[in-house]
Amino acid sequence: MIGVIMAGGKGTRLYPLTANRPKPLVQVLGKPVIGYVSDALLDAGIDEVILTTGYQGEGLISLVEDWNHNKPGKFSVSNEDRPMGTAGSVKLLQNRLTDTFIVASGDAILSSNLEDLIAAHKLSNAKVTMALWEVEDPTQFGIVGLSSQLNGQIDAKLSEGYITKFLEKPSLEDAFSNVINAGLYIIEPEVLEYIPFDTKYDFSKELFPKLLQLGWPLYAMKLDGLWFDVGTPSELIRAQNELIAKRMELPFTIPPGKLTPESGYVFDTAETQSKIIESVICHQALVGKNCRIENSLIMNHSIIGDNTIVRNSVVGNNVKIGSDCSLTGCVVGDNVSIENNANFCEKKIDS
Repeated sequence: MIGVIMAGGKGTRLYPLTANRPKPLVQVLGKPVIGYVSDALLDAGIDEVILTTGYQGEGLISLVEDWNHNKPGKFSVSNEDRPMGTAGSVKLLQNRLTDTFIVASGDAILSSNLEDLIAAHKLSNAKVTMALWEVEDPTQFGIVGLSSQLNGQIDAKLSEGYITKFLEKPSLEDAFSNVINAGLYIIEPEVLEYIPFDTKYDFSKELFPKLLQLGWPLYAMKLDGLWFDVGTPSELIRAQNELIAKRMELPFTIPPGKLTPESGYVFDTAETQSKIIESVICHQALVGKNCRIENSLIMNHSIIGDNTIVRNSVVGNNVKIGSDCSLTGCVVGDNVSIENNANFCEKKIDS
């Protein structure tokens, strides 16, 4: 079975972290987000993976070259000359996708047993099977209504079933479900005939509602394990903390480091005299004396001066923050220098 990872997104909500890299290459615990997705596909027995790329695709090409040397399976890249949407990018591969295939989003962290999803797809005889994730607040996502039988009534208690209805970003009053589209699909090749050629086209907003109107069987199943949309800095921080909390249960290796008493996680070379709370200090990042790093991510090779406070923030690679600074709710791009005594709140800081 071929796997397709959609990796063409810009990640505008993560800017300036995505100024020089596509969103799937943003790292969580020293690993690109897309690496979690590719590993889940390989674990499910997928032996060939194609990345669809667009924005800043050069970095993904380099990553694929590395994977072909260091991972099992075959990896390749399909580059878009212009944005084609989720379905439009896969349509470009139609001549290669002649059997059942799987499509995954490259900008969400995934750790799940996809073999169960593949088995459910085969048993249901569906043309598309969608992976679902349960959330507390469905208003920022596309929700899915399920039934135990084709064209049946919605049952909000189901964890898998036939899809009967979609709704994008509902109000709380209109939300008939709290399971959302996780951006991972198993698809039969004949579905590709309903995607227009050379046109920007979306799976969830255009193709799947159309197939539902045509009466085609669409199935869905809730994922086990972990899934995170890392589209915002707060979600990026939440994902890292959840991965650390569940590190003993996960099939992949967390980079070497140690937990602080306050449940932060410090990679091997960082200083630890300061308060590090629910935060990750990455490889060769240095934290000065009497600092407080709380609910934040400090990326590789960055330096935090003495007596500095960083809260609810993401600090990029090779950043230098002076002493006696305060950052709250900030996103700092790569290679930025911040002078002593600086004070920023709810700000994106670029070079």
